[in-house]
Amino acid sequence: MAGAGSTWMPAPPPSPRLPAGGGIAIPVSSPGCENAGMNKHTLLLALTMLGTACTSTAPATAPAAPATPQLRLATYNTSLYSDDTGGLIRELEGDSAHARKIAAVLQRVRPDLVLLNEFDFDEAHRAADLFQQRYLETAQAGGGEALRYPYRYLAPVNTGVPSGLDLDNNGSVGGKGRERGNDAWGYGLHPGQYGMLVLSRYPIDSAAVRSFQRLKWSTLPGAIRPLDPDTGKPFWNDAVWSQLRLSSKSHWDVPVRTPLGTVHVLASHPTPPVFDGREKRNAARNHDELRLWKEYLDGGDAPWLCDDQGRCGGLAADARFVIVGDLNNDPADGDGRHDAILELLEHPRVLRYPTPASPGGEQTSLAYAEKGIVRRGAPQHATGDFGPRSGTMRLDYVLPSTGFSYLDGGVFWPAAGTPEAAIADGSDHHLVWVDVR
Repeated sequence: MAGAGSTWMPAPPPSPRLPAGGGIAIPVSSPGCENAGMNKHTLLLALTMLGTACTSTAPATAPAAPATPQLRLATYNTSLYSDDTGGLIRELEGDSAHARKIAAVLQRVRPDLVLLNEFDFDEAHRAADLFQQRYLETAQAGGGEALRYPYRYLAPVNTGVPSGLDLDNNGSVGGKGRERGNDAWGYGLHPGQYGMLVLSRYPIDSAAVRSFQRLKWSTLPGAIRPLDPDTGKPFWNDAVWSQLRLSSKSHWDVPVRTPLGTVHVLASHPTPPVFDGREKRNAARNHDELRLWKEYLDGGDAPWLCDDQGRCGGLAADARFVIVGDLNNDPADGDGRHDAILELLEHPRVLRYPTPASPGGEQTSLAYAEKGIVRRGAPQHATGDFGPRSGTMRLDYVLPSTGFSYLDGGVFWPAAGTPEAAIADGSDHHLVWVDVR
């Protein structure tokens, strides 16, 4: 079983049948975009013996489709960002070995719904077009068949957007490099850096999308207001605190019409709980960005919980959902306030299922342990390698709601030396996937 630390990876389901002319981007009423076209893809569950490595790229003959529709849900921090405005576009216009590896992983796993974190946003959606057309729709070495997503959602994020405030309390507003990034609504060197992109094989209900990019941090009940440890007073004065946005990128509820009914893709990428000072403002923000999802799942009228479109309240009690993203919080290790992620994992609306695992994560974690970086969490559950100072951690999550039945799941992190490992190093994070029906 994947949750028990299996050593295999998902066999890719067959490519979807797509109509001629599908996948053309069209404008939508909410900030973002949706592609036109219909898709009748049905996911095929990978079958393999426990403890063996699956290396096939596609079945020679597609088996009969399962009687009950299935969904493969995924999240992937792609590290497709640039410190320069338009830098990702220029990279994708060339021949990006980095982007080819990211596309190859997606072609191998072939999720039906996937959130890409750290994918720079641009108003013209040029980077998203290039990645789809030049990388996903071209078979990549080590990947699988070409992959097309007829639908997608992307929208502005807070990273790199100047706040006009001295958010790092260094006595000046803006500046160069990190100083400029620290005074943005979310850390970034230009607007859209570290953005998000949802790709889907099924139609997105764009009129019903909710975004919480501009929700004020101070409106969250019980919000953690960072304190200056030297004075015991708030790190930000009242005038600044009242303006701060909670989300470092954005929080999205993207409803997708799937064969299993509407699934609300709850996408986010909270700030890392580091890169701050003794006041631990980023640790507090990460905690409360995660708490926003808890409050959203708790539902109810919640008159403070208003989205960017002016609609207030939490998620309907009968709605199916999946929380996806690089949540930057390990349940047991690292610098985050772990109670926030534990509250999500244990929320009564979140499905209990075996924790996704991989042989590469286990292998890398144990290698760090031999060098003195010992983790409390299970080594096979790590989703990323963050270098000799931090080691491995579980930061990336796919959390389906109750109402789904769990089928399988894992982390695409092959063991070193296997052929698949050649495409798995495009990012310091690894794709996490879960199959449900």
